[in-house]
Amino acid sequence: MTLSNHHRDWLLRAPESKKLERIEAYFSGHGYSAHRHDTYAIGVTLAGVQSFNYRHSKRHSQPGGTIVLHPDEIHDGEAGTSDGFRYRMFYIEPSVIQQVLGGRPLPFIEGGLSSDPRLNIATRRLLSSIDHSLDPLEEEDAIYDVAQALDLAAGNRRGRRLLDYPAAERARLFIHDALDQVITLDGLVQASGRDRWSLSRDFRALYGTSPYRYITQRRLNEARRLAFQGVAWSEVALACGFFDQSHMTRLHTQAFGISPARWLNMLR
Repeated sequence: MTLSNHHRDWLLRAPESKKLERIEAYFSGHGYSAHRHDTYAIGVTLAGVQSFNYRHSKRHSQPGGTIVLHPDEIHDGEAGTSDGFRYRMFYIEPSVIQQVLGGRPLPFIEGGLSSDPRLNIATRRLLSSIDHSLDPLEEEDAIYDVAQALDLAAGNRRGRRLLDYPAAERARLFIHDALDQVITLDGLVQASGRDRWSLSRDFRALYGTSPYRYITQRRLNEARRLAFQGVAWSEVALACGFFDQSHMTRLHTQAFGISPARWLNMLR
């Protein structure tokens, strides 16, 4: 993560990603002059009041809502109070959102602010671990959630589509056969014979979760089994396909609400 500092203001930039840019920043007063960019800017205010001019009106974002600035819309940014404001934001090209939507109209949030809880949850998930690189499957999964939530928050209606169960089952069986390896989205696409977004949609509908979360849960279950047998956590993490022990600990805590070490100590 890179850090830029100017007086009291600061800016953190998350590790580089091919799909999007993620930042966290604090401004004590003036933040940005009027500008526009060709990406969505989607984020949350963490503290204070984040004020900005957008589509001929002054907007004020506070913790709890979601900011959605449409591509090519002029906006600025400043603190709404003397306390300043802190926020997290990600920037994503419309083409990436459109890959999920498959030709549906690009979602537009009137006024640049949304109180839709689905969109807020999806946005916070993508921004929750800004100091870590995103696993490619985790990133694809989060982008899918954001695009669908954005579409719903904009009031766009979706029609029913037929599901390809055989393709989703091929992907699921592939996952079980490759848990000790690096599983990529390209691998799932090749195994299933479906494009990535159709596979993600069908997998969720048929198995109740995304491919990424399914993989993570299977690996965590295996990690628990090995740890209970006495294998050291550092060895467990590598044996189950995690980057390292801290990566496994973070995902275990997200999935179960408790660290793996604490879980094991409580069992003992």
